[in-house]
Amino acid sequence: MKQITAIIKPFKLEEVREALGDMGVSGLTVTEVKGFGRQKGHTELYRGAEYVVDFLPKVKVEVVINDGDVERCIDAIVKAAKTGKIGDGKIFVTSVEQVVRIRTGETDQAAI
Repeated sequence: MKQITAIIKPFKLEEVREALGDMGVSGLTVTEVKGFGRQKGHTELYRGAEYVVDFLPKVKVEVVINDGDVERCIDAIVKAAKTGKIGDGKIFVTSVEQVVRIRTGETDQAAI
């Protein structure tokens, strides 16, 4: 099993959720996060004063899937989240050792 963590722009969340749903992903976790990459934030003007926004709002989407679905899932996220502009985000893939469903005690594939 693999965990896919995608950091995306907030306004792309619904499109990513729909794309993952269309490929059969039954559950996901979404967290509002802040951060920056190469873009290093940006400058904004508020009431005539200029200030720097270092940490930009992003959304972190996490899903756990079978090993065979990794490439399809990555492709779905990229197609749904891509704007072609700086700050589109990143996708991280990590191995998952074990999954346990708390309510039933099911483990691994049955718990996904």
